[in-house]
Amino acid sequence: MKGSRPEQAVLTRDNDLSKTGETRRVIESMVDGLNDHEIEGMAAFFAPGFSWMGNAGCGTKRGLKEFQDHWQRPFQAAFSDKVCVDEARIFQGEWGACFGAQHATHSGEFMGIPPTGKRVEIRYMDFWKVEGGKIVDNWVMVDFPHVMRQLGVDPFQGHGWEAYDEGRKAPRRPRAAE
Repeated sequence: MKGSRPEQAVLTRDNDLSKTGETRRVIESMVDGLNDHEIEGMAAFFAPGFSWMGNAGCGTKRGLKEFQDHWQRPFQAAFSDKVCVDEARIFQGEWGACFGAQHATHSGEFMGIPPTGKRVEIRYMDFWKVEGGKIVDNWVMVDFPHVMRQLGVDPFQGHGWEAYDEGRKAPRRPRAAE
């Protein structure tokens, strides 16, 4: 990229590093609540008007009630015996991040797929902003295509880029600059 550059990292510009311990406590306690299959008790960790911003297929939730009604309840209805394990966590000031996987049983409808009883791996990444001891923003990436493939459904209908990795298709190349 030549010339002026877009401004980067605007959201973390004024990060208060003295808040790292508090952020860690909130996030670690919240993950324990998720592993205990808490729904009603999540108000202890999330601000009432927090934003939960997920990738396509997950949606965006505005406020604790939407998070509970449009994420937690449907997720727990689709997947039982769920255990969430963060493989890595990073805390810095008012910000926390993680990636990991949940292991669960597909016991209810998911993306139109009837229950299979299969154990699945649900990979994820989370980025949190904590203010005043509560999560105010949560950016989420949940690998629903990976889950669907474990349940026998290819959401990309053979056009996923794994075809390049597996040698089934030749990767395309960009056009030469003129």
